[in-house]
Amino acid sequence: MHLVVVGHGPASHRLVEALRERDAAGTWTVTVIGEEPRTAYDRVALTTHLEGADLAYPAHGGEVAVVTGEQVTAIDRAARTVATSAGRTVRYDALVLATGSAPFVPPVQGRDLPGVFVYRTIDDLDAIREYAKGRATGAVVGGGLLGLEAARAIQGLGLRSGVVEVAPWLMPRQLDEGGGAMLRRHIEALGMAVHAGEPMERLEAGAGGAVAGIALAGGRRIDAEVVVFSAGIRPRDELARGCGLQVGERGGIVVDASCRTEDPAIWAIGECALVDGTVYGLVGPCFSMAEVVADRLLNPDSTAAFEGADMSTKLKLMGVDVASFGDPFAGPDQGALGVTYTDPVAGVYKKLVVSDDAKTLLGGVLVGDAESYGTLRAYVGGNLPGAPEQMLFGGTEAAGGDLPGATVICSCNNVTAETIRGAIAAESLTDVAAVKGCTKAGTSCGSCVPLVKKILDAELTAAGIEVSKAICEHFDYSRAELFDIIRGGRVTSFTQLVQEHGRGRGCDICKPAVASILASLGNGHILEGEQAALQDTNDHFLANLQKNGTYSVVPRVPGGEITPEKLIVIGEVARDFGLYTKITGGQRIDLFGARVEQLPEIWRRLVDAGFESGHAYGKALRTVKSCVGSTWCRYGVQDSVAMAIRLELRYRGLRAPHKLKSAVSGCARECAEAQSKDFGVIATENGWNLYLAGNGGMRPRHADLFASDLSDEELIRTIDRFLMFYIRTADRLQRTASWLEALDGGVGYLREVIVDDRLGICAELDAAMERHVAAYSDEWRDTLDDPDRLRRFVSFVNAPQTPDPSIEFEVEREQIKPVLLPLEVR
Repeated sequence: MHLVVVGHGPASHRLVEALRERDAAGTWTVTVIGEEPRTAYDRVALTTHLEGADLAYPAHGGEVAVVTGEQVTAIDRAARTVATSAGRTVRYDALVLATGSAPFVPPVQGRDLPGVFVYRTIDDLDAIREYAKGRATGAVVGGGLLGLEAARAIQGLGLRSGVVEVAPWLMPRQLDEGGGAMLRRHIEALGMAVHAGEPMERLEAGAGGAVAGIALAGGRRIDAEVVVFSAGIRPRDELARGCGLQVGERGGIVVDASCRTEDPAIWAIGECALVDGTVYGLVGPCFSMAEVVADRLLNPDSTAAFEGADMSTKLKLMGVDVASFGDPFAGPDQGALGVTYTDPVAGVYKKLVVSDDAKTLLGGVLVGDAESYGTLRAYVGGNLPGAPEQMLFGGTEAAGGDLPGATVICSCNNVTAETIRGAIAAESLTDVAAVKGCTKAGTSCGSCVPLVKKILDAELTAAGIEVSKAICEHFDYSRAELFDIIRGGRVTSFTQLVQEHGRGRGCDICKPAVASILASLGNGHILEGEQAALQDTNDHFLANLQKNGTYSVVPRVPGGEITPEKLIVIGEVARDFGLYTKITGGQRIDLFGARVEQLPEIWRRLVDAGFESGHAYGKALRTVKSCVGSTWCRYGVQDSVAMAIRLELRYRGLRAPHKLKSAVSGCARECAEAQSKDFGVIATENGWNLYLAGNGGMRPRHADLFASDLSDEELIRTIDRFLMFYIRTADRLQRTASWLEALDGGVGYLREVIVDDRLGICAELDAAMERHVAAYSDEWRDTLDDPDRLRRFVSFVNAPQTPDPSIEFEVEREQIKPVLLPLEVR
């Protein structure tokens, strides 16, 4: 029997692989004919092609012939043959149409101008990249998933980009108005203009005849030398139309629940198929169709059917977590209530849609923080395990073992909790990679992987099996184990580490974690070579990104002690660059509102005045706060300022799993609040008391008294060892408080390790800290001395030093000025 598959995209690839896996008897030989000049690749990750990623799927083996660069032009249903653009005729016993879709380009004036592109294939991206060279502005028409990916891509090519969306907000098919508004804030904070609710009227040509701008219906005009259309898709159904198969009124090849057309020998899957009146544009439903057809081809009596799909989705758009699940648009008319949380400062929007008795989860939207997506989506249609507001704020952490068996965990591949549990038990699976290989859960978009791991951990724990602590699917090691591998193996790059000890290309979990480890071990400047690509947003520009797209500048002020001359410099810089100034709780002066291209100018003046980076942007030591101590205070018993300065200068630049804060109080009155810090010091008549692993924030923890009446040298030696042991053994993004709580044996064990030297590593910890102190160099001074590093601090390609004069920058908040009140009011 001979199967011909027309098209070689993700759905086609999944069909052929599913058939090969199940066809032990060799019933089918397969020919795949694709019109692109390459074999199937991961379209979901299309944008990463511009970053050099290899998107190709593994090649088919067995009895599979793959033809590339050749288009099927006609189907002869009577003869059961297809004709191709190369003049060949191929016979089939079964034919599967997996021709996908084509981008929709609205019939507007100017759409055929040079510089106008669609965003669909690798060839499209290559053409955009080549054309964009030497140009400064671009725009994407379409604010959906693919449109925002396209906007990110052209921004990555150095173009000042914008998005035009006819709907009132971004991603209107996935997000409600509140979620779309929050996403817009994030996108605009990255320097990208958003024109939502403004239909496009026409494309305008420039002097050379190529596209130069977009005219909006409201009369406004956008400069755009590159225009990319990503305004939706249309099913590729021309082959079906040509051979007389039924198609939908708005396109799409009509198929039944088995994905078969009216011709029993012809099937259709993916974005060209119309199932029960719907064309599905997500990869998950397309894969499900492929699985159904594979079952039907191998077993004529099979009852496998495609019964619709979960359209939930989770992705990271330009560094912003966005998720939508269930029915996020249900309202009171459908007996639904919305529970909403908005934090405009943190850029977080969360909404749960529940039944009118608040017991059943119907859907939801998450923007800015989608950590709970996997578990929340699993509860859609079922009873909530807690109050809705608890679910919004971490009430889903324990989920995994208690999920109903019918809960769909992986919507891309329609894998239930029961399937995962069954595979773990039947195949003795012990890690996520094995579960993925056996069930296909988590092998597509990957958003369900955290929940898959929770189920795996729950099953292994119930069976008395030790649970894996692998940091992610790319490494079989915990962060602590990776630290030892990097340290012991003299690993100096992520590429070397993943090649020698991991697999794949890495992810947004392991890359920043490895970057932190490399920095902790003194692997050079964080913006040097490959390390620059591993950093989070803030580290990328050595500054904290603020909600309006500008950055903050935070010079170090050790112990809060500052000279009048340095105060004057800060004031002058703030005045000259129009920055908002704020004295922080950590005794520093923050300057807000700096644009990217201004950062080097600002820091040049600060460095020349003797300031250095305060590392407010890094997972590193922030401040060592202090009271005035015995120098000024009549209650002080030790010089807390001098000790705070000594500690801050010793540990400055120390990279860690999470940020570190400290404080030194000069007496038991505790004015510096040392007991709420990662390491806090309180003076006594006989020396210093050391408190460890406290923190403030949303989950405050009082620090533990670790040692009393320490001398200066004893105090510093103990802190040295504490910090280095924490850096070596903590998980990624784990504060010292949660680290100590999870440490087997707690404070007692920690004391045995860093005081009694139970593990025999104290000399190593001491030496590691001494290496850090000796190797410290201010990151901003080093950046200013390196022309290559300075090249990244450019907002506009055509004007690297100053912004485009046509762009207006608005002050987010004016400096508050004091007002003198009459004495009786005061």
